[in-house]
Amino acid sequence: QVRLVESGGGLVHAGGSLKLSCAVSGRIFSINTMGWYRQAPGKERELVASITRYGDKNYAESVSGRFSISGIYADNRVSLQMDSLKPEDTAVYYCTAALFPRAHRDSENPENYWGQGTQVTVSS
Repeated sequence: QVRLVESGGGLVHAGGSLKLSCAVSGRIFSINTMGWYRQAPGKERELVASITRYGDKNYAESVSGRFSISGIYADNRVSLQMDSLKPEDTAVYYCTAALFPRAHRDSENPENYWGQGTQVTVSS
């Protein structure tokens, strides 16, 4: 019943920019944190950036200063502005949310949900 739908991936030359967006929908009571992970071929999935409902942001060291995350919790949306892209940023990017579904609004811990992923390819 909870869905995360990403958009905005694609192919870009090194030094270029892309913006990823994610919409979270469904029977949601509240969202604690939204963020983005990525997984390159042959590598483990890694955190790129996250933002809490209170506005606290966290970035991977490899993207700090180049990527910027923003979240509109009133609309259950999160975006990732990616500038100065490098070939090593090539990966499938996944939107994620730690939230309480309405059916589990009294749970002690939030549940983690994932989008289907969107491909970002940076050519050299």
